[in-house]
Amino acid sequence: MHTNKLANPGPLGLMGFGMTTVLLNLHNAGFFPLTSIIISMGIFYGGIAQIIAGIMEYKHGNTFGTTAFTSYGAFWLSLVGILLLPRMGLAEASDAVFLGVYLGLWGIFTLFMFFGTLHASRGLQIVFGSLTALFALLAAGNITGNHDIIVAGGYVGLFCGASAIYLAMAEVVNEQLGRQVMPVG
Repeated sequence: MHTNKLANPGPLGLMGFGMTTVLLNLHNAGFFPLTSIIISMGIFYGGIAQIIAGIMEYKHGNTFGTTAFTSYGAFWLSLVGILLLPRMGLAEASDAVFLGVYLGLWGIFTLFMFFGTLHASRGLQIVFGSLTALFALLAAGNITGNHDIIVAGGYVGLFCGASAIYLAMAEVVNEQLGRQVMPVG
């Protein structure tokens, strides 16, 4: 008898989120300038791949996964728009305070999503908890104009992105080997 098992889209979404988050926060922490590498990753892996993962989660009946991956995919695409539209002459550039408000709204959304992880793996709690802290720091840094807060956020973002990459790879490796080799909590 042939079963039609669907693939787990979680690792795709987590990798799209994690790798893009690491790259952007290497910039926020002051290691690299904001270049086409981050912009391209934001469009294609952070944006489009996460939206695809969210659509795949819908097919699984996973409301949390659908909401998370589709929303954060749209976050990356909108962030790219915030950065590129003014450069293309298609919109006025935002000031830092309004960017802080934007990031703050994403922080509120993420806090509620964090509450949704409280019955999930510890790994997922770490991703969403650190992402909540990241958005709070970036929002505060932009609203107050304090660059040191943004740099601190960059380090939190590096941890957050790395934790998402770990969780994605743990899900892939554990599934491939048929047992838990990489703990997820």
